[in-house]
Amino acid sequence: MQPSSLNEIAAALVAPGKGILAADESPRTIGARFGSVGVENTETNRRDYRETLFSADGLERFISGVILHDETLRQNCADGVPMVDFLTKLGILPGVKVDTGAQPLAGAPGELVTEGLDGLRERLDEYAALGARFAKWRAVITIIGADIPSARCVEANAHALARYAALTQEAGMVPIVEPEVMLDGDHSIDRCAEVTERTLREVYAQLARQGVALEGTLLKPNMVVSGKDAPNRAGSREAAEKTVAALTRSVPAAVPGIAFLSGGQSDEESTANLNAIVRRGREVGAPWELTFSFARGLQTAPLSAWAGRAENVARAQAALMERAALTSAARRGVYEQGMAGADEGAG
Repeated sequence: MQPSSLNEIAAALVAPGKGILAADESPRTIGARFGSVGVENTETNRRDYRETLFSADGLERFISGVILHDETLRQNCADGVPMVDFLTKLGILPGVKVDTGAQPLAGAPGELVTEGLDGLRERLDEYAALGARFAKWRAVITIIGADIPSARCVEANAHALARYAALTQEAGMVPIVEPEVMLDGDHSIDRCAEVTERTLREVYAQLARQGVALEGTLLKPNMVVSGKDAPNRAGSREAAEKTVAALTRSVPAAVPGIAFLSGGQSDEESTANLNAIVRRGREVGAPWELTFSFARGLQTAPLSAWAGRAENVARAQAALMERAALTSAARRGVYEQGMAGADEGAG
């Protein structure tokens, strides 16, 4: 039986052992990734690649929902079955990215604000009619020195996230709220923790002002980690402690689940950090389900294996299932480096 209420949909997306596959890259973004493996960026190739991922045998054991781009939400599989119907039949909830991207924030050099509120109500109604059950909006928060992000940037992005969330619930879909503190930079893990906590506090203040029902939402945050160019980057244990501490100080217990983004980390780093975060959450009695909403953390290996060739579909699907199994193990807190992912069940 498919979940119907917002609370049920949110709970289904963070079901035990499962997480979300983010496959919502725009044609431009996926074009860059296709280029890295020599694939022409055409609509047919984009469809074939997504269908390769979604049709991996047993994917529903590890994946509860898939975030789609507008194009994919409207596409049919090669045999004419709508992508949305294909996923739904598997028991995987289809969702859709609804923001239109980050643009420079006026009067704030080096900072961005996400746009897409104009006409959003009508787009959300259309997406719901097409079968989407949840939506996603990403805010981009950069760390540059001691003064960026500014309070203006954090407030502007949090306000947009809250307005999006209210409109999404009005349309009968679950909003995934994604404020991403970027990995780029040489900042310390403590600086990331400070900015993450400050951002999340503002996001939940804005959600409250907009009357958003937290029980029918999910949070998709960054993990608290050192900047990718930082010297002596912190390990998984410290990342877990600081991530869970930032969340417990800023995220209400009414939120059903937190689905971390991989945020440009390597497959190994994102999986090891997720595993440590889940274990730390259990140690302190965290009130939310802790899971994943990975894009590159699940797709890098299968994209490389596929390389646009029909004869590579089985290899690509095997690579996806291995990553999904390993990430599911981390979501359950039982991941160990070097473990055989293909043999792990969702449990």
